[in-house]
Amino acid sequence: MKHTMNLLETALEMKNVAEWTKELGLSKQALYNAKERGHLSPAIAGALADVLGQDPRDWIVIAALESERESACKTRMMKRVAKLTSV
Repeated sequence: MKHTMNLLETALEMKNVAEWTKELGLSKQALYNAKERGHLSPAIAGALADVLGQDPRDWIVIAALESERESACKTRMMKRVAKLTSV
């Protein structure tokens, strides 16, 4: 299953946090805060995916679901998205 932290790890293999922050026009703390929360915001996930040549729509959906509270609905949708976006 894809997680936005996987996307961030892929990005950080190419450039460091400071370079991504500058390239994406983010605050200095945005990526550090995302790492602490354990997920990227939909906007950041989409922007990173776009720069990395991946489908931003997939990552925006994944990020939106990751930010939801745990529920049966979230679990159901995460399973559905996993099927649709399998690597």
